[in-house]
Amino acid sequence: MKAPIAVALDAPDAETAARWAQAVTPHVAVVKVGLELFCRTGPSITSSVRGASGTELFLDLKLHDIPTTVAGAARAVAKLKPRYLTVHASGGADMVRAAVEAAEDVTIAAVTVLTSMDDRAMDAVGTTGPLLDAVRRLATLAVGAGAGALVCSPREVAAVRAEVGPGIVLITPGVRPSGADAQDQVRVATPEQALADGADLLVIGRPITGAADPGAAAARIAASLLPT
Repeated sequence: MKAPIAVALDAPDAETAARWAQAVTPHVAVVKVGLELFCRTGPSITSSVRGASGTELFLDLKLHDIPTTVAGAARAVAKLKPRYLTVHASGGADMVRAAVEAAEDVTIAAVTVLTSMDDRAMDAVGTTGPLLDAVRRLATLAVGAGAGALVCSPREVAAVRAEVGPGIVLITPGVRPSGADAQDQVRVATPEQALADGADLLVIGRPITGAADPGAAAARIAASLLPT
């Protein structure tokens, strides 16, 4: 049984990403390839990190453009057979729907508000009102447009679960084991708290990949989440 963790493979090169993936896949359900690694290495990185493990792939590209362009991009990367593909919910319902329709066998995960943002940052880009209200509003919009998953911080996951019900996969970045450095994440929580509040999949990167032994770090966090 693997833990509901997506390890963020934010590696400097394909070889490091593949090594990390091989170390963690015995313990976690998903490996995540982000925009920087995908752009640096190209689509071949997806087969490199999957290897022979059959571990599910999360393509975290956060697509955000006009609906036609997002549809084309989603259709192109759907050929790589990811389990999840991210788009920005702030692109609007038509954009989210275009991605859903273009990548029928992929779960489109709509990003609500980035975990690096706080109320001050939201005010600066012209979003008024409490950050939680924006998260709820974007979550409802994305689910209405067909998104099968949502990305939100662990601080909002309980409220989002109450808003959208049990049928939507909630993915939470900004997850840090107790005592770990939050680094550039603002809205964080421990893995145990995020799951208790309703998260389905926890995105964890540097606490695992930055460890001297990523496999051991993944095993340790996984063990804390799985039933004994």
